[in-house]
Amino acid sequence: MAATAAVPRALILDTNIVLDYLLFGDPSALRLQAQVNAALADATQWRWIATQRMRDELAHVLLYPHLQPMLAHYQHTPETILAQFDQRTTLVEPAIACTLYCRDSDDQMFIDLAVAHQGMLLSKDKQVLKLRKRMARAGAWADTNLPAPDAS
Repeated sequence: MAATAAVPRALILDTNIVLDYLLFGDPSALRLQAQVNAALADATQWRWIATQRMRDELAHVLLYPHLQPMLAHYQHTPETILAQFDQRTTLVEPAIACTLYCRDSDDQMFIDLAVAHQGMLLSKDKQVLKLRKRMARAGAWADTNLPAPDAS
C-alpha cells in the first residue's frame, strides 16, 4: 500500500508571538524562535497560516513609537519584519466566527482561525489561554509553546 502524504497542521501565531519570533532577541524569544523554526522546517508537520487582517495588524503594530528603538536595536524595519512574515506564512481566507468568545476582541480572529483549521494557536494572552479547554473540545489548541515533537 502506498504511503499517504502527511498533512501539516495549522500553526497560528498571535501578534505578540510574531514579535517575539521575528523581532526580539531575549532568551525566551530565542527559545521560541528555535522551537518555531524547527517546527516549520518540517513542512509535513506544521504550516504557519495567517490572514491578511493578521498581517495588517502586524504592520500597524510595527509602527508603534515604543517599538522603533527595538527595531533599530535588532537592525530591523517594519518592512523587513513583514518580509519575513510573508516568506514564512501561508495567507488563507478569514475564518467564519466560531462559537468561542474571547473577551479581548483583538484576539478573536486568531481563535476563529485556529478552530476553523483545527490548529495550534501560540499566544501568551491570558484571555486566549483561558479558552484552552474549550478550544480543545473544538479540535484546536492554544498554548504559549509548541508541544514537544513526540507529544504532537
